[in-house]
This record gives sequence, structure tokens and C-alpha cells, in this order.
Amino acid sequence: MRIIHYIPTIDRNSGGLGAYMQLLSKELGRLVDLHIVTHESENMLEIENATLHLIDGRLTHLLKAKRQFVVLLQGVSPDLVHVNCCWTPQCALVQFCAQCLGYKVLLMPHGMLEPWILKKNRWLKKEPALWLYQKRAVQRADVLLATAESEKQNLLRLGWNEQVYVIPNGIVVDDIECKQSWKQTKCIFFLALLRPNKGAHLLIEAVARLRDEMRGWNIVIAGKDDDRYAAYLNQLIAQYRLEEMIFLPGALYGEDKWNMYRKADFFVLPTLNENFGIVIAEALLCGTPVITCKGAPWNVLVDNHCGWWVERSVEDIADALSDAIGLQENEIREMGMRGRELVLNNYTSGLMAKQIIGSTITLPKAPLRRKGCLRYAILQAKYACRPIISAIW
Repeated sequence: MRIIHYIPTIDRNSGGLGAYMQLLSKELGRLVDLHIVTHESENMLEIENATLHLIDGRLTHLLKAKRQFVVLLQGVSPDLVHVNCCWTPQCALVQFCAQCLGYKVLLMPHGMLEPWILKKNRWLKKEPALWLYQKRAVQRADVLLATAESEKQNLLRLGWNEQVYVIPNGIVVDDIECKQSWKQTKCIFFLALLRPNKGAHLLIEAVARLRDEMRGWNIVIAGKDDDRYAAYLNQLIAQYRLEEMIFLPGALYGEDKWNMYRKADFFVLPTLNENFGIVIAEALLCGTPVITCKGAPWNVLVDNHCGWWVERSVEDIADALSDAIGLQENEIREMGMRGRELVLNNYTSGLMAKQIIGSTITLPKAPLRRKGCLRYAILQAKYACRPIISAIW
């Protein structure tokens, strides 16, 4: 089986999107002939078990990108084209080219069609994009892929496409060790891109409320700064006089990241919205209980007694922190082990890869998309004349 994944970027600073592709390719590439199509960037993540193809990502060179992608389709002849993300013309273009040549397309919005996203810059950006290409792209996709039941329901409410599958994201679990001790280190860990929607400011305000109760604790807020949000966090820390408790070390990668997960007593992510939340799964894998908010689809934390899933308010986050730091070592250990078991049984990249292959097999063969469109006819004619195209292009 051959699969093409298109993703706008695999830059190290792209957050969960690039991490998703890096994690998935490691397992999916062992099972299929995997090709990843993206655009060049400065800090591209290393991709294993896949052939990487770069096409022109400039908006002024869409025709060139189209030619490059059509040639790639001809050479690979995939069983499935998996388009990641929405809103960029390049995403719609890739889907258009693939479907008019008869290839099945799985469109994965990665939470980008959630209600709060649709409201953001609605009239300046979202409505024009919907009218020009995005709504039609969703309608024409052979199947939409959601990462949680809540995202599926939001996609169905749009009424644009009823073919929605749910396949949770997963992480690579090979060689990732669980912490060996749950003896209290008095450390709280936060890791995400430093943006307002991730909620680091709420964590700071919650700690300020618990200043006396949390005396002697360290709070590590790690992540790459985005639009000078870190400066605001430092102002907030100074305002509450928490300089000796809260630290911002910047981004953490590799073993530095994993060691911090294992060192921390608890991981906290007061996020506004996540379509999955890879950092939550990573923390649980290391045996660290998690506190997160109901914007993330992690109600299983409560069901499996391995964390807290609370409303996104300073009061609720503070209450959860107060409960957490009052636990005994054996209680934290039991929560940590249940969390690791939850990830190993449900959220591995190997399981995700197998589910994607299974969904591909069950899809009916995609028809050629004609509908009297001259552009479709031209592109199909080009596809039929491969030798000529190769000579000209």
C-alpha cells in the first residue's frame, strides 16, 4: 500500500502538527510505502521511514506547486492521499489535484474546523476562504478524520460531510521509560507553545492563589515563545512576586523534555482547545499525573483516575492543584501507573497507523471528479499523457 501525506509544514516550531507527522511516520512507514509532501522551512523535523518531497509553498507559485504535485501523483500512484489541515490554498489545491485524478482523499482538519476557530478572524479570513475553496474541500473529501468524538460531533454539526471517522492521535512509546520514583520533588511542569490559548497565565494566577500552600514548590513553564507572550508571563510573575517559584527555561526537546516529564510531580496544561494534546499523552507515558481543562478531549483522565479534567478557570485549576499536592506518594504512583497504561493501550502511534490503514481499506474507490469542469478535463488529459508532460515539465 502506498500513501501520500500532505502537510503544510514539519517545522520544529509548528507545534503539535509537525510532531504528529514525525510520530506517525515512524510507525506508518514500517507498514506502507509512505511519502510525505510538504514545503521547505528553516528547522524541519527529521522524518523516519518515509520519502520526503518538497513542493513550492509560495502563494504566488501555486501553478508550479500543482505541476510538481501532479508529477508526484503520477510517479507514486498512491492508494490514499491524506491531507492534513485546512484554510491554506495549498491544502485545497493538493486535494483538488488528487481527487480529479481519481485518488481517494482523507482530510484531517486537526481541530481547525472547531467552532472557536471558525469564529476567529471570521469575516477577514474564514468566510472568504470558505467561499473560495474550503467548504467545497470539506464537502468533496471522501472521509474526514477526527481525533476525538467531540471533534467528530462538531464536524457533523457543520453539515458539510457525514463521512467522519475518529482515530485518536498517538505517540511513539519505544524506549520511553516510566519514572522510577514518585517521591515528591515539589515540581509542576507545563510544556507548550507559549500562546494565550495554552493557558500558562492561568497556571500562574492559580499558583498565586495557593502561594502559602505551595511554598517550596517550583513551577517550570517551558515552550517556545510566540508573539512575546513570554514577556507578559514574566510581567505576571513579577506582579505576583513569584520569581522564586516560577521559571521559564524556553523550549525543551529530546532527553531534556523527557527528563522533565519524569522529574515533575504533575503536568499542567490549562488549554483553551486541543484536538488531541500530544504533551498530555507524553506526560502520562512517563507516569506523571495530568491536570488539564475541558478544552482538551481528555475526560478519560477522570474515568481512569490518572488526572484532573476541569473547567478553564483560575479557581478550578487552583482547586485541582490543591488536591494534587495534597496526595501521598503511593496515591501519585497509582495514578501515574494507570496513566501510563492508558497511553500504552490506546494512544500509541503504532495503533494509530493500523487504524489509518484499516480506514483506507474500507473506503470505496474514488470516482474521477468531472462535473463538466474544464480544469478537471485538462488535468485528466495531462495525466493520460505522462510522457509528454514529463518532457515538457
